[in-house]
Amino acid sequence: MPTYRILQADVFTDRPFGGNPVAVLPDAEGLDEATMQRIAREMNLSETAFVFPPTNAEADVRVRFFTPNQEIPFAGHPTLGTHYLLALEGRYKLEDPVTRIHQEIGLGVLPVDLHVAEGRVTHVVMTQGLPVFGPEVSDRVLVARAVGLPPEALAPGLPVQVVSTGLPHLIIPVASLKDVEAASVERAAMDELAEEVGVDCFMPFSLETADPDKTVHVRMFAPRMGVLEDPATGSGSGALGAYLVRHRLVEVSLPTTVIVSEQGLKAGRPSTLLIEVDGSDEISAVRVGGQVVKVMEGTLTF
Repeated sequence: MPTYRILQADVFTDRPFGGNPVAVLPDAEGLDEATMQRIAREMNLSETAFVFPPTNAEADVRVRFFTPNQEIPFAGHPTLGTHYLLALEGRYKLEDPVTRIHQEIGLGVLPVDLHVAEGRVTHVVMTQGLPVFGPEVSDRVLVARAVGLPPEALAPGLPVQVVSTGLPHLIIPVASLKDVEAASVERAAMDELAEEVGVDCFMPFSLETADPDKTVHVRMFAPRMGVLEDPATGSGSGALGAYLVRHRLVEVSLPTTVIVSEQGLKAGRPSTLLIEVDGSDEISAVRVGGQVVKVMEGTLTF
């Protein structure tokens, strides 16, 4: 019977049982796509990551990401969790203060920075793709219905817009923290909206936060991908950061605007995500980072 080592970490948190869990198979050679999908469904987390030798000479490793329902080309918290765990496994030669590695993923080769102090990784920061600003959605009644809110709960004067830094998200500005907390998945309306805009990830946010030291309060729903609610969304946070800078909803600083996002409170898994956006009118880079803790290791047998 085949056996594979499997590790698990909580990402965007400094303690176990917070943040967003990810399962990682650090030596996935020999697994085909159908088997990886079955493993991801068995783990039943937002994503499971599978590590392979790179096929691109510029990369250190190749990583594939699967939700319970499908493979995706790019994922946020699994990127941070994967490389934190690989560092713990001794796969990288760590140098203070930053060790940069390159991962080969569906988007191509992107850098990941391991921030190191006295030989230990303190946090991980990933560079995402340059933002692509998609269409604005005019049917705000349908948008509100999809996330279980009345139309007046959407923030007036702000666009509901598709934004991607590697994985498209529908960014939904909501008027208040209370309204974001009240949001829910209304599956029929969400499926209709998903078909209309071609996006499976829905991210309502508010500039009113539970923690006054945070910038933005976020939730993310992706039921069509097998993720009812994601407690911390790295890929969507990059898109959200680009949206906030583009529409001047945060104080823009040059060369880098720093945004601190809170997520996962409603899901019972508090998460803190650091978003960095370079540039203003022309965004030149987007990065998302945070802390990671290892919580489990074992053997998968099938």
